[in-house]
Amino acid sequence: MSKFIKYWLFTLISTLLVSAYPIYMGISVIHDMIVYGSVPQENFPKYIIPYTPIAIAVLLSVLIIPVATKFIKKFITLIVSVISLIVFFVAEFLFESQVFVSGKIISTLESWQMAACYINPEWFETRTWTAVDILIGEYSPAFKLHFYMISVVLILSIINCIYGFAKMIRDGKKEKCKVLTVQSVCTIVFLGLCIFACFTAFFRGGDILVSPLSALLMGLFFIILGVTVGTYISTFLLNKKAFVSIVIPSVCASLTTLAMYIGETFLLSGHLYLLGEGSFLFNPLPYIVLAPIDIIIIIASGLVTALICALINKKEKSL
Repeated sequence: MSKFIKYWLFTLISTLLVSAYPIYMGISVIHDMIVYGSVPQENFPKYIIPYTPIAIAVLLSVLIIPVATKFIKKFITLIVSVISLIVFFVAEFLFESQVFVSGKIISTLESWQMAACYINPEWFETRTWTAVDILIGEYSPAFKLHFYMISVVLILSIINCIYGFAKMIRDGKKEKCKVLTVQSVCTIVFLGLCIFACFTAFFRGGDILVSPLSALLMGLFFIILGVTVGTYISTFLLNKKAFVSIVIPSVCASLTTLAMYIGETFLLSGHLYLLGEGSFLFNPLPYIVLAPIDIIIIIASGLVTALICALINKKEKSL
């Protein structure tokens, strides 16, 4: 058995194990839809969207590795990424529009998911809701920018790592080994934070002012999101001039974090969570919803990315 086939089988088994629960969630929901016509609220699997469609898209990309590497000679990662994103959005749309959650009222899955994004699902029923508490207001499809961005980042990053190592093993060229390893670590950390957020919503209680622990986790999430995108971009710009290999990935990282903040404002009807109180650092600046701490987080994602890219390119050039 060749090294390439061993790599493919290992990746396939690993992906199946990681995807087992999201795939199970999808099967469970389809079963309830067939039997009951809707998913009882008590049976609703947390965050079936976007993670079941993500799992389907990534699993498909892994399944076709032997065929794709045999017949696609150029731009293989780009082509497979586009196919996977199409699969994701088709599956996402079908789940959002065709699945209904039933409780005191019946709503589409996307509407229920919006509430789950806002507050820990465990607390949703017991929370005393008031007009002041509910920042999300009426349903708006724009809130999906929030998790579509996360989904696209995860899919692109995972596929880039998997196919990057596959190409390296097939061709025997190891010049991208370090940058792919770093990007893989960033992607795993980001995925871990996403999974943790699914079950805790970072311990948000539904108030605009979050706890210090929640603020720390949210800030870390925003930074790692940007760094994951930055290191993804860096895999294509390795050993170029400093502006290209360091500045461009870091700028992309900060812009991604900024875009995530924009997604948060859609989710919260023009607001942002307050990460603290009693200091200028945490108060929104005039005319914008960002507070100084938010701007620091946006800049930090770019600076961390710049440092990582500088170290990667320095090590690669010294080899």
